[in-house]
Amino acid sequence: MAHHPVSMRSDMFLAITNVPRDYAWGSTTAISDLLGRKPTGKPEAELWLGAHPGSPSIVVNPAVVDGADTLADWIAAQPERALGAGGRHLPFLMKILAAAKPLSIQAHPTPQQAREGFDRENRAGVPLIATERNYKDPFPKPEIIYALSDEFDALCGFRTVAETLADVDALDDSSGAFEPLRAHLADSLEATVAWLFEGDDAPALIEAVSAAATAAVSNAGAHAAISPTVATLADLAADYPGDPGIVVALLLNRVTLKRGQALFLPAGNIHAYLGGLGVELMAPSDNVLRGGLTPKHVDVPELMRVLDFEPLPAPSLEPVAVGPGVERFDPTEVGFALLHVTPGDAGAVVQLGGPSIVFVTSGELHLKGQDGNIKLGAGESVYVTPDEWRLAVTGTGEAFVATAA
Repeated sequence: MAHHPVSMRSDMFLAITNVPRDYAWGSTTAISDLLGRKPTGKPEAELWLGAHPGSPSIVVNPAVVDGADTLADWIAAQPERALGAGGRHLPFLMKILAAAKPLSIQAHPTPQQAREGFDRENRAGVPLIATERNYKDPFPKPEIIYALSDEFDALCGFRTVAETLADVDALDDSSGAFEPLRAHLADSLEATVAWLFEGDDAPALIEAVSAAATAAVSNAGAHAAISPTVATLADLAADYPGDPGIVVALLLNRVTLKRGQALFLPAGNIHAYLGGLGVELMAPSDNVLRGGLTPKHVDVPELMRVLDFEPLPAPSLEPVAVGPGVERFDPTEVGFALLHVTPGDAGAVVQLGGPSIVFVTSGELHLKGQDGNIKLGAGESVYVTPDEWRLAVTGTGEAFVATAA
């Protein structure tokens, strides 16, 4: 293929970087260690890799893309060059997430709910930057989380009432304080959640569960072992005393991912990340309906409207081997996929589905596309235009590829 001046080429590798978001729940060391940088001393919660306006990736060498400072600026200025013919926006946002403390309990809307909610709040004149705004855009936010740390802890999806009652029965209820909870659970999960947020007598139950879980943890060494769920309740009670999310957590699947395992969280799935380092891949949306464990806006009626109350096992996402050294995590009908690449001695071949981002977590890798090539070390990332479409990856290390699907 003939090489043209930089300003005329459509196929390329564009080195990108970013500054981690300093949310209070973030780790002070995990992301800096991964990037090979000196810790700032402040929490570093999320490193965003993409074109989302909240924190668009920074272009390392703006001269390569006619002076654009961010990936979002370049895509806006030259969408066909950046995204390919007909491309209008990057269909994913990749994040490196490092949680030292629990995130809020939350859920995300379906495409239809997102469009309706966005239009409804626009008609009501709610400013996009308002703290009480639920829908910042008209898009859904399905997401994948892949565990990078040895363990990644999460709550995700409603479990069966029987599983919840097993933990309730293991707690000390000599005063009978748990009976209202049992009564609501006998009705439905939906009725239970609504009561926990809005019932006049719910605060007493939340206090009783918190005290019982805290006592169970204190006595665990002298008596029986406690379940991970009960341990989590005690942790949440210490961090968020009196919060309804403490007892909502009792209704959810408590999951510990080992490194290399992943979850897929579709619309309506109630979840909260509790701790660990992971690669997150999602639709580029800010639509979050929160349900506790947060000082941010909580809209109970809207949360109840989007939640899926069907009890299900933890939503594990199994990879498919698509070639030597390449695993593909590919939820259906979401528009993106995550590939885990470990080339080994033989190298690896990665088929791209459109515009992509590659992030290297260890070692040094050489990427060769149809025209461009680049070497990346641990903590470095690159945006790949769709015309490169197939990457030959060599070297020793590990990378994650977010791609359109």
